[in-house]
Parts: sequence; C-alpha cells; structure tokens
Amino acid sequence: MKALSDADIRARTDSYFNRTREIVTRFGDRAVTYAVFIRRPVLAATAMLEKWLENVARERGIEIIVETVHPEGEWVGAGEPLLYLTGFFSHLTDLETLILQKLGPACVAAHRAYQMALSLPKAQFLAMEARHCAGYEMQELMAYGASVGSRAAQREGAIGFIGGANDATAAFFGQAKGFGTMPHALIGYAGSTVRAAEMFHEVYPDTDLVVLVDYYGREITDGLAVCRRFPELAAAGRLALRLDTHGGRFLEGLDPQESYAVMARHVPEAIRRYRSEGELRYLIGTGVSAAAIWRMREVLDEAAFDKVRIVVSSGFGVTKCASMADASAPIDVVGTGSFIPKLWNETYATADIVTYDGVESVKIGREFLLPSFRRAEAEKKKRS
Repeated sequence: MKALSDADIRARTDSYFNRTREIVTRFGDRAVTYAVFIRRPVLAATAMLEKWLENVARERGIEIIVETVHPEGEWVGAGEPLLYLTGFFSHLTDLETLILQKLGPACVAAHRAYQMALSLPKAQFLAMEARHCAGYEMQELMAYGASVGSRAAQREGAIGFIGGANDATAAFFGQAKGFGTMPHALIGYAGSTVRAAEMFHEVYPDTDLVVLVDYYGREITDGLAVCRRFPELAAAGRLALRLDTHGGRFLEGLDPQESYAVMARHVPEAIRRYRSEGELRYLIGTGVSAAAIWRMREVLDEAAFDKVRIVVSSGFGVTKCASMADASAPIDVVGTGSFIPKLWNETYATADIVTYDGVESVKIGREFLLPSFRRAEAEKKKRS
C-alpha cells in the first residue's frame, strides 16, 4: 500500500485527530505506544498495514516502531492486541483512522477464508471478491485477508485458495494472472452454451475449459452436450462445468422431492439430522444445493465423464461451505467472494494509547491492553 501525502491523510482522518496533532505540537510532544485490537476473534493479518506504516514513516521522515504481537495467520482472541505502535504522539495521532480501516476488515476476511477452506479441505478455492467490493482498496484488503486465511488452512492440510479472479490481486496467491473463463454474457452472445465453449476454446486452446451451464436452465442437458463436444478435454481432466444456478429455481430435473431422493442415494445421514431452515436449503433447496452438485456428479459419471470437474459458485460463505462438507458434496473448485465479512460492524478495530513517555496509562476498562497486563498473563500461562 502506497503512502499518502500529508494533505490526503489530513483529509481522510477524523478531525479530532488533526486537532490533537496541532495541540500536541503546541504544548509539547510525547512518546506514546498504541495498542490496536478487535473485539471478536480473528486471524492476524497485519502485514499490509505494517507495510503502509513503513511507507508513511519513510515519506514523513519519522520513526514508527511496530511490535507484532501475533504472527500472520495466527489465531487472535477477542480483545487481544494485534499490534503495539510506538512513536511521537504528533506523528501517530492523525494516522489512527486509516490504521483501523486497514486492519479490521483484513483480519475478519482472513478468519472467514480460513473457516471456508478448512470446511472443504479437498476443494480448490478461487477468490472472487472484486465485484462485491467498494473500490480497489477494499478489494486489495479482502484478497490479502483471504490469502492469509488460506495459508493458515493449508498448514492444516487444506488446499485452500489457489488464485483470484483478476490480475491485480493474483500475487497474493502466488500467481501472475487471475483465473476465469467466461461470464453468462458470453453464452447469451454466442446463442448456446456449446457455441460459447467453442469460441472460448478457439481463442484460448491451451487454457482449461470451464463452462457455465445454467444460462438456459439446462444444466444437465447443456453440461453433457459440452462434454460430448470436447471428449478429449473431458478425458484429460481439462474440462469443468460451473454450477451457478439462481436461488429462485432448482437445477434442471430437480424439485424438493427429487432433491431428497438424490441425497438419500448418496448421503442419507446428512438429511436425517436436525437442520436449521438455512442449512436445509443449502442441502435440498433451490440454487446450487448439495443435491444439485450430487446430481451433476451422478449424471457425469453415468455418461463416463468421470474426469470432468465440478466448479460451484453462488453464496459459498462459511455456513454454506460447512453444510456442503457435512453432505460430502463432490466439489472440485469453489469460486467465492463470501469471505468478505458478513456483518461489517464485526470488522471495527480500535486503538488506545497505553503508555506516555514509558508510563502506562489507559482509560478505565481497557487495562487488558497494558503491556504489564499482557506480560502477567504470559507468566500465568507459563506456570500453568
């Protein structure tokens, strides 16, 4: 993240911080330490903020000492400090607003991505957050958060996120380019699902073919037609069908009764346990349900297209991924931007000064942020 000019920082920060800077400059500066924390459990995703602070310090010709409390990707309990920032009060006070903007959302996105990837450890994930973000700065934070959560899940054996949907954030996932083949609009332009696939393959013959099959509401019919049109790609595992069925309709050939029947054939135990209304909808409801995925796998295998992969998208957040895992849904790839925090107020980070010229002081109720408190807690853990 590039450093902003002082004028931009002043314009974007809260006015009382600008006024505080002027007051401190007049009455005498002091060295301070801030503790930065979030009120809910998260994964630590602080590297982008740290880099931004480094750039700001270089541009301003000042020193900001950053003490990282938790390594990137590590679990952080609710209220635990993520960072301690030390510098002169006049140098740090007008940065607080921007610091909080850059920290909380990334940490929550990291936690959600971690949960999703760990729920479906054998599936590849593609980050598709861009269209849901309010501009590139948000997108960059979300993609970074997803990459942190993914790496944490990978350390526990999950495949995790292997790439993103565009070039700008590809590097977070170790890629040079974004992934993706065709939108629904190309199928409408081509006039048929098969023709869109032919057009794509003609222009990009060396790229694996991933074809949307829900445009005409004929997921099964059009999916099999594409497989028959490209048998070599299907046999080589270079063809995938993407299910993105709208939540207002069932996959071709399914209804509530048939959805139950599909699940009963493959994972009967998944529909016998108690379910919330939302979880049940993910299993046998409209849209890209577990029953829809199982039905597509059934049809492909029966037609001897067992190497054709299934890509799913449409609302694959934490709860839906967990429901799919419970149903052992045969998913190869998940395209999702649902690691974006669902409740934005959960992303609100807070910063408090905890020392002035080395002397501890914090407002009542925030004593848990004091360095001495953290040291005492660490000693307790050692003794226990």
